[in-house]
Amino acid sequence: MFWGIYLAPAQEGSKPDLGVAVAKKLAKRAVDRNRLKRMIRELIWAAQKGDLNKDVVVKLKKPIGRGTAGRLRKKEKELLRSQISGLI
Repeated sequence: MFWGIYLAPAQEGSKPDLGVAVAKKLAKRAVDRNRLKRMIRELIWAAQKGDLNKDVVVKLKKPIGRGTAGRLRKKEKELLRSQISGLI
């Protein structure tokens, strides 16, 4: 599992918040870090519009793209997307 996800109840009368942490040490290229953050935001916002009314912090825990010269490939993106979807 590449991700750590932390949930906390949202405060009364406020919208749920989202925090995303993708360290440079774990995803070398800025393009990949930004793409991952965008993907995570889309998935979490969709869940928060539905039934997830909690504050969420998502953190990348393991390095990605090591076997592909630091680049994030399509199959890796799909794996990461499925893991996030499974956690929510």
